[in-house]
Amino acid sequence: MRIEILTIEDCPNSPAAEREVRRALDDLGIRADPVVRVIRTPEEAAATAFAGSPTILVDGVDAIAGSAPITDLACRVYLTPAGPAGAPTAEMLIPAIRASRGT
Repeated sequence: MRIEILTIEDCPNSPAAEREVRRALDDLGIRADPVVRVIRTPEEAAATAFAGSPTILVDGVDAIAGSAPITDLACRVYLTPAGPAGAPTAEMLIPAIRASRGT
């Protein structure tokens, strides 16, 4: 399983996204390290499933469905149980991680 956090430079939400990914992995008992990848150009964004910063990919698939890929170096807003936020919660990420493992 490969988990990537796609982010733009100096994204204020990237640390929260990484923290929530690690929390989801811990909750599932998975020892893995997400890869943080900085998207610097619209061309790089177009070559990935980038849907705004931060985008979390599990085996190349956006962990939170519903946003189309974009080429703008823009922020992403997630609709969490607590309201709009700059990063998804661990609970939101767990289903995608489980699905990638077939569990």
